[in-house]
Amino acid sequence: MSAQRAEVQVRPGNVGDLDALTDLYNHYVRETPITFDTVPFTPQERRPWLLSHPEDGPHRLMVAVEPDAQRILGYATSGEFRSRPAYATSVEVTVYVAPGAGGRGIGTLLYAALFEALAGEDLHRAYAGITQPNEASVRLHTRFGFRYVGTYREAGRKFGRYWDVARYEKEL
Repeated sequence: MSAQRAEVQVRPGNVGDLDALTDLYNHYVRETPITFDTVPFTPQERRPWLLSHPEDGPHRLMVAVEPDAQRILGYATSGEFRSRPAYATSVEVTVYVAPGAGGRGIGTLLYAALFEALAGEDLHRAYAGITQPNEASVRLHTRFGFRYVGTYREAGRKFGRYWDVARYEKEL
């Protein structure tokens, strides 16, 4: 493990992280097609999302922080895949790394912690959607055993163009 990665701690997210998590997510809303949200959130608008990820159960929020500065370097979540009851053993997962924190293995640390936390849950599959192109995310998901299952062509419009979303799944 590199010295930079050793300095990073991963822990469950909490309400005290709300402002920083909102800022991190809003970067992706404003600057990238990675999320199909198009309007930045206020922390109060983002609060229900945070509260939907308790410290136990199938829907988790893990954050990576620098211990000294307590700066959030990224987060990973597992959340509801679909709302109907038969989907309860499936989750959709995602990871976001703070601007400037890429290339340090933050995404790997976050997914390792998330999947370890989910290991005891009654879950069967994890799904991920990756807006194309995004080779770094494809590599991360492949490293964790996700396999490509298909692409939704031109699934969303942002920044004046349509974007494809590749779908991946992993057995849990």
